[in-house]
Amino acid sequence: MENENQDKMLPRERICNGELTKLSSEDLLCVVLGRGMQGKSVFALAKEISNFLENLSRMPTLEELSQIKGLGLAKSAQILACLELSGRFLLGFQDKEIVSPVDLMPQLAFIKHSKQEIMVLVTLSGGNRIIGIHTLTKGLVNSTPLQPREAFAPALEDRAAAVIFAHNHPSGATKPSNEDLALTKRLCDSGRILQIPVLDHLIITAKGFCCLRERYGYLFRDV
Repeated sequence: MENENQDKMLPRERICNGELTKLSSEDLLCVVLGRGMQGKSVFALAKEISNFLENLSRMPTLEELSQIKGLGLAKSAQILACLELSGRFLLGFQDKEIVSPVDLMPQLAFIKHSKQEIMVLVTLSGGNRIIGIHTLTKGLVNSTPLQPREAFAPALEDRAAAVIFAHNHPSGATKPSNEDLALTKRLCDSGRILQIPVLDHLIITAKGFCCLRERYGYLFRDV
C-alpha cells in the first residue's frame, strides 16, 4: 500500500517526502518545467526531453531544445541553466581527494536506483582527484557487456593517472557475480598494460555498496 501511495505522489511531493534521489530524470524535468501545454502533459513533455538528452553526448543548445514542441525559449533556457549548474556542482568535487570509496558515493548516487545496470568510469589525477565521471554502458537488467578497449578510452582522453570502475545491481544484491570478478580481472590486467592502474571496482545498490578491492584484493595485484 505504501508503494502504491508513493506512485500516486507527484514528483514535487516526493521531493518534499525526502525521495529526491529516487526520482527519475523525467520526474526531475517535471519539477523544472512546472507544467505542460495544451495537448501535451508535463509528463509527456518531460519524457520527450529526457529521451532527447539521453541520445545526446554533449550539452544541448538553446536552439535544439526550443525545437521541441512545448518548449519555448524561456523553458529551454531554464533547462540549460539547470544542466550547467549541475555540471558546475559536480566539478566542485574535483578539489576533493578520493581517499576511500565512501568519498565517491555522492557522485555515483545517480546509478543506485536505476532499473538497468550501468557501468561508469571515474578518472583520477595523480593526486587522486576526480577528473571526470563517464557512463560506459547502460545494459539490460542483469547484464552490462564491456570490453577493456572501450572501458579505458575516456581514461586515455582524460590523461588519467588512475581509474575506479563502478556499476549498480538492480537486484539490490551487493555480492559480485562470477562475471563481475572476471571483468574486474580483465580490467586490472588492461590497466597494468596501459599504466593506468585500477584502484577499485564498486558495486552500488540502494541498500549499500561493495568494494571489490577490499574483499578480492588479489584481483588488483600484479601476478
